[in-house]
Amino acid sequence: QGKVDFVAFQATGPKGESRKLSKREAMLLKLLIGRDGEVVSREDILQMVWGYDIMPSTRTIDNFILAFRKTFEKDPKNPKHFHSIRGVGYKFES
Repeated sequence: QGKVDFVAFQATGPKGESRKLSKREAMLLKLLIGRDGEVVSREDILQMVWGYDIMPSTRTIDNFILAFRKTFEKDPKNPKHFHSIRGVGYKFES
């Protein structure tokens, strides 16, 4: 199981590898983990993480989730924690 240090912006994966998180990555992780088991819509993610002024492409969110899977999932192709909910958003399950 991975760990996240939101103060140091550091993530450690299940195999012990660590990497720095950007501010937006940390914000997105905090949002998803804080709503464990709930689907968070793309609109909520864009508003809460990017704010109203900057609207990235939806692929930006997809790329963040892919990076989280590579860091935290034992098998990123079959995720247990970070799930895409087609047409809606994303869900984190601890």
